[in-house]
Amino acid sequence: MTLDPGSAAIIQLAWARRLGLDDDAFGDALASGERIVRADESARTVEFVRLFGSSVLVGPRNIIEAAAGIPDEEMAQHVTLLKLTREQGGHGLGAAALFFADDLPLQQPSEELTVSHGNPEAIELEGRCPPDDVNEVGLSDLENRYTVVHELDGRRVPLACGAYGEWEGLLANMGVLVDPDWRRRGLGALAGSIAAHEALAAGLTLQWRADVSNTGCLALARKLGLSAGGIQTSVHLR
Repeated sequence: MTLDPGSAAIIQLAWARRLGLDDDAFGDALASGERIVRADESARTVEFVRLFGSSVLVGPRNIIEAAAGIPDEEMAQHVTLLKLTREQGGHGLGAAALFFADDLPLQQPSEELTVSHGNPEAIELEGRCPPDDVNEVGLSDLENRYTVVHELDGRRVPLACGAYGEWEGLLANMGVLVDPDWRRRGLGALAGSIAAHEALAAGLTLQWRADVSNTGCLALARKLGLSAGGIQTSVHLR
């Protein structure tokens, strides 16, 4: 779906605040065509973010200076940040594609399902999923959770959870986790749609972050109807 220009400005405002920038930093950068930089000698993470044609790099000054002549397309690659931070022990995190939406079509379930807002079901679901999936989705950081549950032998079994956490009171940063035994049945899209419409009803703009190598997560973002809007590349420092 097409993203309203006003929503793009909201997204950039939220990211500016998240990265410790002035509220109008992205707009100024788009007008000037220059990369935004913020030197932070205490930073334990180096971040490169590109949103709707504007880019920002936050990290120690020596990293910013070393990156000055590197084009955005190359900076967006995780290997570039790893090379720039090698002497400071740069490792982990990777690159995430950023998707956004300010409206979505509603996914209708094929049968009547129960949705729980409680934490126990989400925690139980995490126990049924591979650790890598659990860590990438990060349900523990997404305070609003909507878990699709199934009645089995008199107990409620969690199948999928769509969730979001608020960023700067403007964005709903989303995630979806599905029991491996119940994947490829549309439950991820359904749980994600439920969480998305709850967030939209709360007046938030939707954000979805997916590792660029996670084809399933990327496909789910597109299936839900979100639009690509940028990339975030990060490394931890020693």
